[in-house]
Amino acid sequence: MIEVDNLTKTYGSFNALKGITFKVEKGEILGFLGPNGAGKTTTMRILTCFFPATSGKATVAGYDVFENSLEVKKRIGYLPENVPLYKDMEITDYLTFVGRIKGVGAREIKTKVGKVMGDCGITHMAGKLIAELSKGYRQRVGLAQALINDPEVLILDEPTIGLDPKQIIEIRQLIKNLAGKHTVILSTHILPEVSMTCQRVVIINEGRVIAVDTPHNLTSQIQKSARIFFKIEGPAANVVKELNKINGVKRIDKKETNNGVTNYIVELEKGNENRKDIPALIIKNGWGLHEMRPVEMSLEDIFIKLVTEEKGVKT
Repeated sequence: MIEVDNLTKTYGSFNALKGITFKVEKGEILGFLGPNGAGKTTTMRILTCFFPATSGKATVAGYDVFENSLEVKKRIGYLPENVPLYKDMEITDYLTFVGRIKGVGAREIKTKVGKVMGDCGITHMAGKLIAELSKGYRQRVGLAQALINDPEVLILDEPTIGLDPKQIIEIRQLIKNLAGKHTVILSTHILPEVSMTCQRVVIINEGRVIAVDTPHNLTSQIQKSARIFFKIEGPAANVVKELNKINGVKRIDKKETNNGVTNYIVELEKGNENRKDIPALIIKNGWGLHEMRPVEMSLEDIFIKLVTEEKGVKT
């Protein structure tokens, strides 16, 4: 559906994009992740035909963004970081206006407006001026205008920035509901957004793609040791001492203790994970095992590791 091949963008002597390459499959929600200044917005603007790349190629639904920009624009809905809303218009009037600009016919515009308002949860606000809306509802209107012409592709640039936690959950659910119906690129520097919303991740740093995979596969590739959480009832000093005797234990982090029950994260060498030895040790010493579960690296851990290694800093 979307193919980016060796894309570059230069501003004078500054290289904003340095040959990035990735694909987005039809119906997929792809997280486009990177720190501020990594080149995310530049890429989004090239894909939406806002400005051309210096070199390389990008296609959307088989159309080249440079040679067939009008065809590409017909197939893309774009939610920029700062949504350009006309605040003195009512929601219905604004969406009708945008829909007509995007080529929605007079006979179907009313139906289209009603559908996107329902999909974005703003039907009950139809008669309100946009100026009267909270930031969360303005983001919903922004998403509705991106959907008004039922585009094949949606490009969302920092869609939850500046929202409160409740609004973030609501917008996140709206985006997840688009999977399968639309191909979505979600550009953000907020890591939980990606892990909770996207099927695959592209991580970009300083204009280069440094990783492309599912969050789960990235964890498997990067995590060099197994980490297990234990909640153990027993004398903490003795527990740590005995755990350290188990072959393969690299590190033990002792967390808070409450009523004689202590939380531990035990790090084991990958390939030498004697997990069964730990419950056996606990039973042998007459301690209580209240909880045991694996601890995977978060997407934030992966991101920090990849970005720091890219800069030549070892973690």
